[in-house]
Amino acid sequence: MPIHDQGYRRYQGTRRRRGQAWLVIARSGIRAMFTRRAFIALLLAAWVPFLVRAAQIYAVANLPQLQVLALTGETYRSFLGTQELFIFFVAVYAGAGLIANDRRANALQIYLGKPLTRVEYIVGKLAVLCAFLLFVSWVPAMLLLAVQVLFTGSVAFVRDNIYLLPAITLFAGLECLTSALAMLALSSLSRSSRYVAVLYAGLLFFTSAIAAVLRRVTGEDGLAWLSVTDSLSQVGNAIFRLPLRFDSPVWLCLLSLLVVIAAAVAILERRVRGVEVIA
Repeated sequence: MPIHDQGYRRYQGTRRRRGQAWLVIARSGIRAMFTRRAFIALLLAAWVPFLVRAAQIYAVANLPQLQVLALTGETYRSFLGTQELFIFFVAVYAGAGLIANDRRANALQIYLGKPLTRVEYIVGKLAVLCAFLLFVSWVPAMLLLAVQVLFTGSVAFVRDNIYLLPAITLFAGLECLTSALAMLALSSLSRSSRYVAVLYAGLLFFTSAIAAVLRRVTGEDGLAWLSVTDSLSQVGNAIFRLPLRFDSPVWLCLLSLLVVIAAAVAILERRVRGVEVIA
């Protein structure tokens, strides 16, 4: 009767580099969202303003009498302002259940019971939400610049407004990071994605309501930093070199957003816990 050696056998496969586990979570989350028809319809609706602006560029390039409709730097700021509504709905739809659903299914112990750290888990979830938020804000804004060059056959507009490249990137990145981290932090506080959606809406609308009420009571316009949306608007106008909407200092509004980001990171560090195994 043959005897088979059951001793140690050297692993012949390839070993993946550490620190890349978040990519698996990100890819899985993005694929899962694309299986939902309602979410795909939302993404398509978010690109309607881009099509309208692209048609505007085409009309101006081919009809000289419509030069009054020519795009300016302020147009791009206005476009990103229009996308704020879609950013809200995408953040709620794609982000409310990212961590809440895992907590409801007690999946954090499974995730973090593997050679996966909390940082990799959070970064993977954050990448899912940021990918979709940038897809409806930064990507169409940058494509508008490309369409401008394509339809006019000249890079003069981009050359004369070169600041738009870093301005669009900086504002879209700040808006995306603030929204995504706030949503993930709230998602880690509950097991219900619906409750998380209500909390996120409350964070935005309640802070805006407080700022509006205090503005009416005091008669001062310098309390925009109390509102997340007003702070983003104030910082956005400063980035795009446009007149400020409120009397609040830009640095104070930026500090308010950084406080929201820091608080979200602290909540995630505290709430996302499991059995961490060091490989």
